[in-house]
Amino acid sequence: MSLYNEYMEEIQTRKTELGLSPKPIDSADLLSEIIAQIKDTGHEHREDSLNFFIYNTLPGTTSAAGVKAQFLKEIILGEETVAEISADFAFELLSHMKGGPSIAVLLDLALGNDEAVAKQAADVLKTQVFLYDADTSRLEAAFKAGNAIAKDILESYAKAEFFTKLPDIAEKIEVVTYIAGEGDISTDLLSPGNQAHSRADRELHGKCMITPEAQQEIVELQKKHPNAKVMLIAEKGTMGVGSSRMSGVNNVALWAGTQASPYVPFINIAPVVAGTNGIAPIFLTTVDVTGGIGLDLKNWVKKTDENGNVVTDANGDPVLEEAYSVATGTVLTIDTKAQKLYNGDQELVDVSSSFTPQKVEFMKAGGSYAVVFGKKLQTFAAETLGIEAPVVYAASKEISHEGQGLTAVEKIFNRNAVGVASETPLHAGSNVRVKVNIVGSQDTTGPMTSQELEAMAASTISPLVDGAYQSGCHTASVWDKKAQANIPKLMAFMNKFGLITARDPKGVYHSMTDVIHKVLNDITVDDRAIIIGGDSHTRMSKGVAFGADSGTVALALATGESAMPIPESVKVTFKGAMAKHMDFRDVVHATQAQMLKQFGGENVFQGRIIEVHIGTLMADQAFTFTDWTAEMKAKASICISNDETLIKSIELAKSRIQIMINKGMENEAKTLQGLIDLADERIAGINSGEQPALAPDDNAKYYAEVVVNLDEIVEPMIADPDVNNEDVSKRYTHDVIRPVSFYDGKPVDLGFVGSCMVHKGDMQIIAQMLRNLEKQNGSIEFKAPLVVAPPTYNIVDELKAEGDWEVLAKYAGFEFDDENPKTAARTKYENILYLERPGCNLCMGNQEKAEPGDTVIATSTRLFQGRVVADSNEKKGESLLGSTPLVVLSTILGRFPTMDEYQAAVEGIDLTAFTPLEEELTTKFGSEQAVPVKVL
Repeated sequence: MSLYNEYMEEIQTRKTELGLSPKPIDSADLLSEIIAQIKDTGHEHREDSLNFFIYNTLPGTTSAAGVKAQFLKEIILGEETVAEISADFAFELLSHMKGGPSIAVLLDLALGNDEAVAKQAADVLKTQVFLYDADTSRLEAAFKAGNAIAKDILESYAKAEFFTKLPDIAEKIEVVTYIAGEGDISTDLLSPGNQAHSRADRELHGKCMITPEAQQEIVELQKKHPNAKVMLIAEKGTMGVGSSRMSGVNNVALWAGTQASPYVPFINIAPVVAGTNGIAPIFLTTVDVTGGIGLDLKNWVKKTDENGNVVTDANGDPVLEEAYSVATGTVLTIDTKAQKLYNGDQELVDVSSSFTPQKVEFMKAGGSYAVVFGKKLQTFAAETLGIEAPVVYAASKEISHEGQGLTAVEKIFNRNAVGVASETPLHAGSNVRVKVNIVGSQDTTGPMTSQELEAMAASTISPLVDGAYQSGCHTASVWDKKAQANIPKLMAFMNKFGLITARDPKGVYHSMTDVIHKVLNDITVDDRAIIIGGDSHTRMSKGVAFGADSGTVALALATGESAMPIPESVKVTFKGAMAKHMDFRDVVHATQAQMLKQFGGENVFQGRIIEVHIGTLMADQAFTFTDWTAEMKAKASICISNDETLIKSIELAKSRIQIMINKGMENEAKTLQGLIDLADERIAGINSGEQPALAPDDNAKYYAEVVVNLDEIVEPMIADPDVNNEDVSKRYTHDVIRPVSFYDGKPVDLGFVGSCMVHKGDMQIIAQMLRNLEKQNGSIEFKAPLVVAPPTYNIVDELKAEGDWEVLAKYAGFEFDDENPKTAARTKYENILYLERPGCNLCMGNQEKAEPGDTVIATSTRLFQGRVVADSNEKKGESLLGSTPLVVLSTILGRFPTMDEYQAAVEGIDLTAFTPLEEELTTKFGSEQAVPVKVL
């Protein structure tokens, strides 16, 4: 059967079974058949073939794009004749192909001998920005050889006419409101984790946004208000918490955005989203990628009494009152010039933070990528011509306060900043380009990152990147048909692009499913590094890491850079003593609770850097804190360690990188060995005293300072989704932190220990508890299932060597087998211990889930509705989050334990202990030397 006939069968299946349009074409072989049918003027499928060629072929560096660009070139040169595609139309089609083969063809034509064709090709090239070294080198060589067309193109690039000739954004943008949910809206609502396998199929994945009923309501609003954009709103909450989720923004744009090109299907841009409490930071970055608008509505405010004091409810939470209504169907106007939101003539709120010069540029250019590439192209052209580039783009915002010290994040940004004009250090609020040291891509967003790389015509990783990793952890639980179809293709693409890949496309080394954050934490060998990763929990305990959407990950891989503002910081220190029966996870939860209490319910962490002064806690354990900061709604987190601890953490990272080398994961560029060399260099700098561990200056300025009192933490602390709270907006927020005594024997249906919130010590704790309980009771019987998923294979290997795995396996009713992996997800659980393959497992919710309506106690990070556990008809599913010892004991008892039971079970066990620093590590402003200057 021909490829075309197979494609037609697929089209019919998609239409009949899923109600979908034909899948966009990325295959060169299929498009070659389609072109042959176009050339045959009497072919029965010629008309359909023309439509597929013009309107349904993916651009960029897909193999199909190469074939399309070549055929268009032949039409332009008169070598082929297609009545429906004139030379002018062929040039228009090339102009929408974004880069890669289309740029090569345009350069061939522009630098060719036909003057009329060359001029027309040059005019199209002047609108393009996705040029790489191979393209710019051709232009530079032609210019130096005296080619007038090349000079003309370079002069246009130097003026950035590809940007200046674009229309400005509309002064007035009419929107019609749609309340997508009350309270915080997680990206799971916009792009559910259990539909992750379909993210790269944009039309199919779009069907999962919110509900089919909501999608239809959005369509009806568009029909009723054809001149307005539908604005999705998180009423009484924050939009897009939990993850950057490019697929979420893509889905919103698909239903309520604008088509990017008439010749590229299902790629929409420029959505408008809003929230009472604004947009989650990493989600807002994703909105910027598409040139969209994210608004902070502030339409619910704290109620105050006649004395100006905040009125609170019975739980001590502030009572909110409505400042203005955004009920679904309300028509509002965004005035982009005045930077205000109006209802008719009534001014509602200032929205200037949504229209900074940089954000307006993204909107004008159709997304942030075009701006990043445009700036690089302008710089190249000006340097080649030997002229100074005119000021076209908004200057990097450079804020410097004389005499003010630097926070840790300010130091990292200053160290990695690119193209800064200021001769004095930059402070928070500055907006700069920075070099990215480490990049991570995970396996359920990876296919989208691959698409983004193809779309921006990137073919190899930037040499500026020290190391990059493609994980396999989000699809580790079940090797089903979806995973088998997606993952090998993803790994092959990323391996060829230059990443270290979890699975070897050639089958030389054992397939790895290690949790991405753990691997990134290991391959980060410098506490001054900047890390970008395709998951919200990319929050390393060395350097500063930002969770990012699949597109920003692609941009970092392709350019080695990212542009972002320097965030404000909140300093977190500790006092008191940690009780021996408490785990560090309890400290993490207590930090959230004590912060909210100290600041009257205001989350001062939201959108800021949490600079946590860990001191002597190793990177593995400290990661428990930085990881959780995603749920604190922080932008990122930085750990301040002393020199000795940092060296130990880097040495541990070196040993784990060496294991990766030993397993055969090294690539041709010797990336892993390069990381070990960088680690040795960093250790040498610390030992010499010339480059001590990162620390803030003693006169750094913080938005707020939080002091966590360890003496107050006397019971295991639990993050509760509070699923039955009468106020819907207060459910699933991560802000409800309660002691275990609150639950007083509450039944537990399933326990989960795993994902990125645990480390080797947690696995050892399980083994120690089993020994303890066996000694106390003679035998162990699980009254509820316990699912255990170690974070990495290294940990499993070490546990086997040290004897702890043997204890776990003794009580396991199921132990993973990589030679015979599961091919179907569980729907029912027995009351046994399940030893699962390293990876995300239940936390991801895309493969394994608890049974609907279960009460789950987990070490996971996610308590979103429907993520770990869905609701049943009888009961809401609950994902309560706590420490490893609490989870284990709860499953053995089948309920939450009393404090006496808990303390007996952990007696003599070395939990993740933590002792605050006696002295605060800071530096004198202007000096790199870290010295203790203040006793806490």
